[in-house]
Amino acid sequence: MCNSIKLLISHTRAVYRIKTALVTVLLSLLGLAFLPGNARADVVTDWNGIANTVIVTNAERPAAAALIDMVYVHAAIYDAVNSIDKRYSVYAVSTANVPKGASQDAATAAAAFHVLKILFPSQQAFLESAYNESLAAIPEGNAKRDGIALGFEVAAKFMQQRANDGRNANIPYVQGNGAGVWQATPPTFSAPLTPWMAQMRPFMLSSPSQFRPAGPPALNSLQWSQDYNETKAYGALNSAIRTLEQTEIGRFYAEHPGAQYSRIFRNFVVEKNLSVADNARLFAMLYLSVADSLIAAWDSKYYFNFWRPVTAIRAGETDGNNLTEADPNWTPLVPTPGHPEYPAAHGCLSAAFAETLRAFFETKKVKITLSSTVTNTSRNFDNTDDIIKEIIDARVYGGMHYRTSSKHGTIIGKNVAQWMTKHFFKPVR
Repeated sequence: MCNSIKLLISHTRAVYRIKTALVTVLLSLLGLAFLPGNARADVVTDWNGIANTVIVTNAERPAAAALIDMVYVHAAIYDAVNSIDKRYSVYAVSTANVPKGASQDAATAAAAFHVLKILFPSQQAFLESAYNESLAAIPEGNAKRDGIALGFEVAAKFMQQRANDGRNANIPYVQGNGAGVWQATPPTFSAPLTPWMAQMRPFMLSSPSQFRPAGPPALNSLQWSQDYNETKAYGALNSAIRTLEQTEIGRFYAEHPGAQYSRIFRNFVVEKNLSVADNARLFAMLYLSVADSLIAAWDSKYYFNFWRPVTAIRAGETDGNNLTEADPNWTPLVPTPGHPEYPAAHGCLSAAFAETLRAFFETKKVKITLSSTVTNTSRNFDNTDDIIKEIIDARVYGGMHYRTSSKHGTIIGKNVAQWMTKHFFKPVR
């Protein structure tokens, strides 16, 4: 009976439209946990959820690093599935003599499993359990065997291509001091996070600095004083002028982005009812654009080394600008992440995924719901431009960024996504 139910869940979309209570019962019979908001549509979304557990929950990878890790999984899934589907260009790995009728589900599971096993060998037992469960839902036969072999082949070749790409490299960083220079921030005063990302080999760009922006405003400029005073007023923990909705927006994006966007992407594709091949392509495009936008962001962060509001506002008298007044007790609404300020990484990743959605669906009018476990609320969008506009405001309301930094970050994200759609994942004529 359990095998029948598992096949029903894996292959019948109607199951996903029945009442939540019935889904809970079915999943409990299979030994799977059901959490509201963690939607399951097909094997691609299943392995996105498994990868999130491995990367974020178990390995506790830092925010940006977790999004980088997801790329390895979904790039391998895409090339494996696309070698069967054959509608789009190869991303990284091409294969010859793909058996006709090879299972896309089996290829997906095998590719994701093999990549995660290489990246996180200490989680072998958890991954084998998830992999065996995933394969059990696929009927035995040549299609399954061929799909497994294909998935392993693609994953192995891809990981060989990415060998020594700079992930987790030991990159020394010497902290500076003085006006305009990033310094470790309260409350933890932790060492700078993931400086290796600034020098990592991108997944699509020619170099991390390909879209490096002009830099933050000069400290003696009017733009700097405007940025400074806006964040000081709207981003303070006890701001007197920030509205309740602005406070929610500021806190909304303070969740670990690896977990937050994994959940958002899974729920989104369930609503779209896409095929396995289309899901494989969309997930790969989303994570690749986000990852390279973050690599580009980190290049600029550690190149410009600009100070955070919590440092600047407490030392406003040192910047040489008569229009900035210091507040030695100023505290942001959201704790400041431990890396340089410029540009805003959330601006980069949000613009990258918004622009990717626009390109994939060939319209800005894409309906998507974002959710946050920090505020326990959801925010609905029906235009990708509105996602980009909100993240600029959000980082100011949260008190960890300036408006110029957030705007420049969104430009990076758009540029990366547009570069991707021009050179990768193109229809095969």
